Order: sequence, then C-alpha cells, then structure tokens
Amino acid sequence: MKTIDVKTGRSYQILIQRHMLDQAGAYIRPLTKAIRAVIVSDTNVAPLYADRVRQSLIDNGFETSLFVFEAGEASKRLSTIEKMYTHFYEHNLTRTDIVIALGGGVTGDMAGFAAASYLRGIDFVQIPTSLLAQVDSSVGGKTAVDLPSGKNLVGAFWQPILVLIDPETLSTLPETFFRDGLGEVVKYGCIRSRSLFERLERENAMDFIDDVIEECVSIKRDVVEHDERDTGERAILNFGHTFGHALEKLTDYSGMTHGEAVAAGAILLTRISQAKGMTESGTAQRLETLLRKYNLPTSVDFALPDILAATRGDKKSTGKSVNFVFLKSIGECYLRKIAIEDFSSFFG
Repeated sequence: MKTIDVKTGRSYQILIQRHMLDQAGAYIRPLTKAIRAVIVSDTNVAPLYADRVRQSLIDNGFETSLFVFEAGEASKRLSTIEKMYTHFYEHNLTRTDIVIALGGGVTGDMAGFAAASYLRGIDFVQIPTSLLAQVDSSVGGKTAVDLPSGKNLVGAFWQPILVLIDPETLSTLPETFFRDGLGEVVKYGCIRSRSLFERLERENAMDFIDDVIEECVSIKRDVVEHDERDTGERAILNFGHTFGHALEKLTDYSGMTHGEAVAAGAILLTRISQAKGMTESGTAQRLETLLRKYNLPTSVDFALPDILAATRGDKKSTGKSVNFVFLKSIGECYLRKIAIEDFSSFFG
C-alpha cells in the first residue's frame, strides 16, 4: 500500500492500493465514532461498487444508507444537494456521523459540499473511482456545485478525513472517462514534473497508472499544504482551467468532459504564450503531440473572443482581473494577472 500524508488544517491520509473497496469500512472505522454512514454515488458507479462498500461498512458496525443521483455534470446543482440533505435528515444523520463519496469528481464535489454544510459540517471520506478524481479532485478539500452562470461557484473548503484510492476501479471506466482524467494528468506534468511529462511521451499511461496516481497526488499534496485556502501557489493547479471552464460553459456542460476542456484550454493558452515569447519555444508543439497521443482535443470550435467573454465570471477572477497560469517550459509554470480590460490587447 502507498500512503501519502496530507498536513492541512485537518490532516489526513491518502491510501492507494488495489482491491481495497472490500476493506473500506475497516480503514474508516478507527477514524470515527460514527453510528451512521451515508454513501453518496451516481447511477453509473453505484451498481458497480456500492454494495461492496456498503457491506464493508456494515461489517464494521455502521448503519448505512445509499443516496444515488443521476450521473453527469448536469446533476451538479443545488437542487441535487437539497435532495441529499433530505436523505440525510430522513436517515437521522447527526453531526458525529459520516458521508462517503463513492464515485468521480462530480460525486466528490457534491458529497463534500453537502457534508461541509449539513449541520454546519460533518466528516466525509473520499473513495474516488474515476482517474480524474483519483489524481486530482478527491484531494485538497475543494467542494462545490455549479450555477447556470458558471462552474463551481458555490462551495466550501472541507477536507476529508481519509481518501481511499483503488486503481482497480479504472478497469471498468469507459475510455471517454479515462481520457478525461488524462487531461489532469498532463496538467501535472506541465506545471511541476518534466519527468512525468516525458514518461507519458515515452510510454502508455495505463501501463504505469499506479505510479501516475501517486505522483499527481503527491504534487497536489505539496501545493495544497503550502496554500490550503487557494490564496497563492495553489492557483498553479488551474493551468488550462480558466479557458477550460469557459469551454464547458459554452458547451452547456455537455459538449466536453472536464479533462477534455482543460486539455483544450491548456494548448490554446500555451500557443498564445509561446507566440508572445512567454513560453520556451517548442513547448506548445510537445504539448499538442502528447494530447494527440491520448486522444485529447487540441482545437475548439469557438472563437477566442467568445472564450474570453465566458471567462469573465470565472471564480479565479479577482476584481477586474483574471489569474492565468502560463508555462515557462515543460515542468515549470508561473502566474500572471491580466486585467479584463486588457484582454483584447493581450490575447488579440
């Protein structure tokens, strides 16, 4: 088993091991005095894994129930959270009980936000089953839901008490969702690990996916420990996301997966920064080649002015400017605020 310690306001461990779902309850029990546990999952994941996790919780003395919502980003709304609250209430969840997020990024974001806000905060555990959630969204304590006006605009910082990652769950992941996670994996290589980027170039990611998960999680752990509340360094994790979130918004959260949008946003921004001499020559070409290798998008159907207009409501905007993450070279990045009024001249 690989163990990664996260030292934030609430410290916790990330455990990575294959075939650990049947032991989930045994890992959770020493960390809580909870009587009841609610498993939150979606219509794709629940039929595959909910019974196994639920039985492991029962075997370790938890009264359990299951809340299942319709899979997809379209469910990531306050209306779903309200239904979740109702389930918590009807199943007598108290402040000392626990929520289990079993699924991908949407599940983790929503279950975490519900746990952060129900009774002003109850414990939760992340059991991510998608590559995107395993390498990124399950770690760091960001929880949120979308509004019609933008992605992740309502949320809270709420750290889990434990993250259990079973790479074996990726074996049942449709290719589209595996590709989705690779968008975030490439991001980590771009911003902090030239060696990861180069290994992704040389080999097939699936052949060393356990190592990929460990390295990405370790990078995010390091960044989050330095900036838990996202006031400085943590912003580098948003490479590709400012344009990516705009693309998701423009496609009404249904035309591209999150990882695909991040990949498209990353290459679009890197082409611009390289052309302006802000990024080492050849970086955009290497990034494009790697994205093509993993069938990630390298172009979009929207005009740049439309994408820029959609960034104005991004949660990373500060006052009259937006914080962008640019690459210096593969494995090195930096932040630069660009005033909204300067968008036309900078990106023109």
